[in-house]
Amino acid sequence: MRRSALLLLAVAAGCATPSHPEPAPAPAPAPPPPTMEAELRRNLYAFSDDSMLGRSAETPNAARAARFIAAKLHALGIAPAGDSGGYLQRVPLSRTFVRSAHFTVVTPSGRVTLPFGSHLVPVPSLGEGLPLPMLAAQGNLVFAGYGLSSPEYGRNDLAGLSLAGKVVVFVNGVPPGLDSAKRAALREPRALGDRLGAIIERRPAAIIVLFTGRLASELPALSAGLTDSSLRIQPSLDGPRVLPMVLFGTVRDAGPLIPAGWPRNDRPRVLDGRSFSGRVDLVQDGVPTYNVVAEIPGADSALAGTYVAFGAHLDHIGIQPPDHGDSIANGADDDGSGSMALIAMANKAKHEARTKRSLLFVWHTGEELGLFGSEWFTSHPVVPIDSIVAQLNVDMIGRNDPDSLYLIGPRSAPNGQSTVLGAIVDSVNSASSRPFLINRDWDAPTHPEQLYYRSDHYNYAKHGIPIVFFTTGLHADYHRVTDTADKIDYDKLSRVAELILKAGQAVANSPTRPLPAALLR
Repeated sequence: MRRSALLLLAVAAGCATPSHPEPAPAPAPAPPPPTMEAELRRNLYAFSDDSMLGRSAETPNAARAARFIAAKLHALGIAPAGDSGGYLQRVPLSRTFVRSAHFTVVTPSGRVTLPFGSHLVPVPSLGEGLPLPMLAAQGNLVFAGYGLSSPEYGRNDLAGLSLAGKVVVFVNGVPPGLDSAKRAALREPRALGDRLGAIIERRPAAIIVLFTGRLASELPALSAGLTDSSLRIQPSLDGPRVLPMVLFGTVRDAGPLIPAGWPRNDRPRVLDGRSFSGRVDLVQDGVPTYNVVAEIPGADSALAGTYVAFGAHLDHIGIQPPDHGDSIANGADDDGSGSMALIAMANKAKHEARTKRSLLFVWHTGEELGLFGSEWFTSHPVVPIDSIVAQLNVDMIGRNDPDSLYLIGPRSAPNGQSTVLGAIVDSVNSASSRPFLINRDWDAPTHPEQLYYRSDHYNYAKHGIPIVFFTTGLHADYHRVTDTADKIDYDKLSRVAELILKAGQAVANSPTRPLPAALLR
């Protein structure tokens, strides 16, 4: 507006006949619009400032971060797509406290108390949308080995066992004699869910899962979290409780829960003369936290009802133990870089030719605590879930070598659902004047870092949506107070953001979904 007004003024001045003729002054040039790099720098310094107190989802600071993003979108004129015509989508997280817990095993030689925390930790919920576990249980003890009932692993640890009304104990470990692929598969997060599901179908009174190795060492931290403030998406404590009580423990502390001769003798069996009883007392309070959702409508009437989704997470890990006098984990790269990139991408897309499909921008909360925001969004989407044709996830894109980029999804996502999307990214990258060297080392569900399962794209992939996860990788400041805005490579950040936007626009302008032919319906 300013530039147009100045030009009209200049024309008017040139047409008039002044009483004292003199050259009309040249109009002052309008300042150029800020570059994406400058926009990213300005916003990221503010978003990762100490005043945000690390944006932890279990504190009001994540809600402040959500409102920061919403205000930026409003100022840019990007349309809201959250609850009730606004930018925010409420995510009903709650803290569940274990007020008290009592666990006892009766053996032929007497009664043994298993302390809460050091020996056993109750699991208040098995997941959003599921019934709740019971808070009281008792029954005779049955040892189910590794809890496997699959010909794939050559075991049926549940065969011949009567589990109804019993307390079932199994070790969440890897039996001896399996090849490397099967061992890796059993270490995947979903493998535990498969074991639990098979046992739950047999209607036990309780299930006790005993961990080994690294997971066993994390039990004290898990116990402390449940005692203090375990953040979960879950229904009211008054919801239906039809699932068995579920408890976590460790093999080393199992005592009367483990049969004699373990692990040499891993045969499932009834633990004769042993019974278990347990009771858990919980309290719960809500935590106000939000996703942020915005959209740029598509231009094609036939395709505008479908969406290409871009995602990042707005939360970080909050206040940490002091490190050289600093305790605020600013999260500039994780994932301030992705969050601010989405704002810059939306701003750029708004000023370019509209794509045929609509563009959806989602900032998820609670990623650091369990992918909660994306779990809620994909189960309670603001648009039909099957209208999202692709999701491009952006998490930590501002560090490391200037020309390096990791891409995760084309190989990791099931059924090859993301291979076409990955090829589109490759094509857009190759056509760039300065293409990135794309590293695919982490694009495998068996990779030790398990990055496929550790960011928000995972919840979209579970719904069959093609996904790609963009990251520039881990670094020495990951999850430390030293992850600050001054360490970001803003030129690289803007180039990665440009690539992601162009790849999403390419998908949005395609007449077909980015799925292999075998999956297209």
